[in-house]
Amino acid sequence: MPDSQPQPHLPSNSPNPSAGLLLCGARLTDGRTVDVRLGGGRIEAVGTAGSLAQGPARAGAQRVDLTGYLLLPAPAEPHAHGDTALSAEGPGPASCAPEDVRRRATEATLLQLGHGATAVRAHVRVGDVQGLGALNAVLQARRALRGLAELTAVAMPRLLTGMAGADGLAMLRDAAKMGAAAVGGCPDLDPDPTGYVEAVLEVAAEHGLPVDLHTDAADPARLSRLAAMAGGLRPGVTIGPCAGLARLPADAASRAADQLAAAGVTVVCLPQGGCGGTDRRGTAPVRLLRAAGVRTAAGSGALRDVSNPVGRGDPLEAAYLLASAHGLGSEDAYDAVSATARAALGLPRVRVEAGFPAELLAVRGDHLPGALSLAYSRIVIHRARVVARTSAVREYCNSAATAEPGLPRQGRGEVP
Repeated sequence: MPDSQPQPHLPSNSPNPSAGLLLCGARLTDGRTVDVRLGGGRIEAVGTAGSLAQGPARAGAQRVDLTGYLLLPAPAEPHAHGDTALSAEGPGPASCAPEDVRRRATEATLLQLGHGATAVRAHVRVGDVQGLGALNAVLQARRALRGLAELTAVAMPRLLTGMAGADGLAMLRDAAKMGAAAVGGCPDLDPDPTGYVEAVLEVAAEHGLPVDLHTDAADPARLSRLAAMAGGLRPGVTIGPCAGLARLPADAASRAADQLAAAGVTVVCLPQGGCGGTDRRGTAPVRLLRAAGVRTAAGSGALRDVSNPVGRGDPLEAAYLLASAHGLGSEDAYDAVSATARAALGLPRVRVEAGFPAELLAVRGDHLPGALSLAYSRIVIHRARVVARTSAVREYCNSAATAEPGLPRQGRGEVP
């Protein structure tokens, strides 16, 4: 972003941010309570509660008391739409003016960062009216957010085949040169879906980029061809939201899942709602895909645009829905928005152990099911620095009757 533009800013939470952090008294999902020392963007040490706090602290290091918090690897958002996010309440279609796209992409990424997602992949339309302007705006937002969150972009042309698709193909190649982190689009909307996929894979191979495609996956034959073409591509192919898989007969869905697993294709489902028209609602069959060995992540999809005007962009809500509505255990549901989502973005794995990246989320609670259910208070850590805090306090007014001793209340003052 040019120097004349305002930069998103959070006040420094330490007199010397480079000195690192000491997280004290955090609870892990295995029940341990630990201290965690962070520095240089990584986890330097993990010890029993009090062990690191009692030792000599690095000069200027900040101590953060995480008593009452569950410490988790940070989520990642594998399927956002930075160019259309936060546009549902505006008059008419979402503005594709670069300054509007930049503002919305920045605000949306900060909103998702507040929820805990320290890495966000935004799918951005290229070609047609917006040309490369929307992509350039998102890349400017990426630069402005450096140090707070990792925002990357997928270039999405509308058409790629025939005479009508020639401009889209040229635009896709230009987008790869500009800095798009992946190439993709929606083959279902092209007159030749197979030709569309072939074109995307060709551009990806030319530039060494991953592929991320939108598809409803309602056509088993088309999905089989996609899996066959994607099998040899590295650094890999991701598809989503694949809600149509859930509408296929069980045997057809099972065969498709086996083919995707064999090809190493990642599926990103959207349990909070789709990112297309209302006729494509639903969620991919997560349990079927996981049972077949398909790497299955979960994203948020539309964030308060015309596709989902009430989308929250909250990865913990996506995990909650996978657990409550789709039968996954809490750990598997959270894995879909954290470890598997990071893998879909080509990011290194995070564990609360020495040597791993310091991409962490602290959530008020004692255990993971409770955190997914009532994840109100959150502390987000990116590159060993606290980058976002959310604190929620609930108060109750006094009851008419005499309060019972020991009644659990967070606040007992008069509430207007």
